[in-house]
Amino acid sequence: MSKVCQIIFTILLVCAFAACGNRNDNGDKMIFRYNESAGIQTLDPAYSSGQSVIWACNQLYNGLVDLDDSLNVVPCIAKRWEISDGGKVYTFTLRDDVYFHNTNFFKFNGKRKVTADDFVYSFSRILDGSVASPGAWIFQKVARQDDGTPCFFALNDSTFQIRLTEFFPPFIGILTMKYCSVVPREVVEHFGKEFRNHPVGTGPFQFQLWEEGVKLVLRKNPDYFEKDENGEQLPYLDAVAISFIVDKQSVFMEFMKGSLDFMSGIEACYKDALLTKDGQLNPEHKDNIQMLTSPYLNTEYLGFLVKDDDKDNPLRDKRIRQAINYGFDREKMMRYLRNNIGYAGTSGFIPKGMPSFDPQRVKGYNYNPAKALQLLAEAGYPQGKGLPPIPLSVSASYLDLCQYIQHELNDIGIQLTLDVQQAAQQRQMMRNYQLPFFRASWICDYPDAENYLALFYSKNMQPVGSNYTGYANPKFDKLFVHSQRIIDDDQRNDCYTRLDSMLMEDAPVVVLYYDKAVRFVRANVHNAQPNPINMLDLRRVHIE
Repeated sequence: MSKVCQIIFTILLVCAFAACGNRNDNGDKMIFRYNESAGIQTLDPAYSSGQSVIWACNQLYNGLVDLDDSLNVVPCIAKRWEISDGGKVYTFTLRDDVYFHNTNFFKFNGKRKVTADDFVYSFSRILDGSVASPGAWIFQKVARQDDGTPCFFALNDSTFQIRLTEFFPPFIGILTMKYCSVVPREVVEHFGKEFRNHPVGTGPFQFQLWEEGVKLVLRKNPDYFEKDENGEQLPYLDAVAISFIVDKQSVFMEFMKGSLDFMSGIEACYKDALLTKDGQLNPEHKDNIQMLTSPYLNTEYLGFLVKDDDKDNPLRDKRIRQAINYGFDREKMMRYLRNNIGYAGTSGFIPKGMPSFDPQRVKGYNYNPAKALQLLAEAGYPQGKGLPPIPLSVSASYLDLCQYIQHELNDIGIQLTLDVQQAAQQRQMMRNYQLPFFRASWICDYPDAENYLALFYSKNMQPVGSNYTGYANPKFDKLFVHSQRIIDDDQRNDCYTRLDSMLMEDAPVVVLYYDKAVRFVRANVHNAQPNPINMLDLRRVHIE
């Protein structure tokens, strides 16, 4: 296609969707419209890292199991499963009515049913070094055969089995991740790397077109296997249209005009227009907009590089890290900078919403400037004298929070210098242990607190894991390993709270807040409620 034709096509596409609104002229089409300012890099679930990609892949693909809104693991393509051999063997019985999207690729063969062999291929692909999936870590506990191939087996067309090296309680939850989606081997091998923009799955919507940076359109899968409680086939929507406006203020204006049906999260540029000071929807919008909220399993934090070999780095001293933790008021920060959207991080690293979140047992840091000054003096820096400025790496989206912390800490003699970086660059430097102090967040991958505590297990340092602080404590490691051998959930959660308390004492992080999922939707949009992992599930959404 020539450059001129591409421009004409793009203009026509944008105009067509701007004109159609939620329904076409005949009023028989429901089109759900939302924006992804961060863009979408791929539609291949093997690379489904980051919310924008995960949300899109959730419309296109299914896995063996799924999560309900209470974080219970529920059947999906697998209608049931059994766990045997001391928790090391998982055997799944598949539904017999699940088909891959009926695209032109299958037009000569008709619909193609999903079998256990498809899961063997899809899961093995995640571990294939040539694919280089960032999700390869999820199968670290999967056993290997003598020839080195992973222990994924198709016992017959409808029975799929996985063998682990050891009992690992979070494993069934890990299988709900989008990395574990089923894909058709023949399509993936035909397109190779271009499968990223020729996706074929089993999900409620199927691929229609993608003009990168402009519009992604998904249409209803007429052969989708799930039905609602009344026997009506899902999804209710006819299509999903995703735009890619980068400027957040422009996104807000499009939403207010009614050109978008949905907006997620809070941005400084529009939070005061939508919210009251106490975090409620501004009454002037109540007839046109719904505000939907839920606890969100996301911990926002500042991380210290505690493995730093620089002996002159004052952050190696636990007392300095604790002083920073005591040195600013999280409650005030949430009230004035977040309109109370979220919960002040005064407990541990495990967020509100997890079963092992226990503010009575896990004591984090409240605002206590006197204690901070005492710790500074004990470390040899009375009232901060002699303490060199501490650089804090932050992306532009979180600059206001870090400026607030900078101002508060300055009052007790701790000087921060803010190094504002592009988010992608900051993440890369963080992973390479190049940042002594950095802002980060951890969003739940699967519903077990192990996912949070694993960030501090010494064997999870890069390049094999996500221990970005370089924290290493033999006592922590020993208890962490022990916790993963406990079958009883209550006893395992007890271990998790002890581990979280240990982290707070050593202070490799500054917990800022536990997030809250916030969605703004048009008044005529129904069933778009958020959930604790903030997954965008459009199967039951409908528009009046």
